[in-house]
Amino acid sequence: MTQDKTVEKFLSDLASAAPTPGGGSAAALIGAMGAACISMVCNVTLGKKGQEAVSSEMMAVRTSSERLRARLTAMVSDDINAFNTLMEAYRLPKASESEKSERAKAIQAGLKTATEAPLDCARVCAEVIGIARRAAEHGYSGVISDAGVGVLAAQAALRSASLNVAINLPNLKDQAYASAANQEIEHLLEFGARESEAVFAMVRGRLG
Repeated sequence: MTQDKTVEKFLSDLASAAPTPGGGSAAALIGAMGAACISMVCNVTLGKKGQEAVSSEMMAVRTSSERLRARLTAMVSDDINAFNTLMEAYRLPKASESEKSERAKAIQAGLKTATEAPLDCARVCAEVIGIARRAAEHGYSGVISDAGVGVLAAQAALRSASLNVAINLPNLKDQAYASAANQEIEHLLEFGARESEAVFAMVRGRLG
């Protein structure tokens, strides 16, 4: 998949019986949409008279949100590539003991890659959630609801990515890696739940 694929084509592919794109790519795209919402709040605020006092903060948030949006957009394809690598490993020959051994190694390497892709997505989505608070606090009131949409999208993406981490963990033989990945995703989920709810409440409060 290319990054400039139309929304309609992506959704049609997602809805099809094809193995990719799947939930991991969807999570990355949802997260990118969340980051885009934060950027929009910043851009509108920067263009409004009377918002000069927060211009420095909004420019800093926008720099971060655009960086995160670019990373998450790239992850749409990264997830597809990780899944395809794992599938290629499963298709390796296994007629001899040597082939079985090489196939098993390739599968384990593929599983780690397929775990790391959504884990990285979750990390970046947590960053989006983190900067959403600043947009919600300082953004122009006329678009403050979009800060809420942004944080909720990032939270949904984080939780979605966590499922794509969890599905691979039971098959990993590297228990140290699996345990560390599980601990990290649990920490990210805890942060995302707490912070996204706080930002949502803040937005609701500003809406009156």
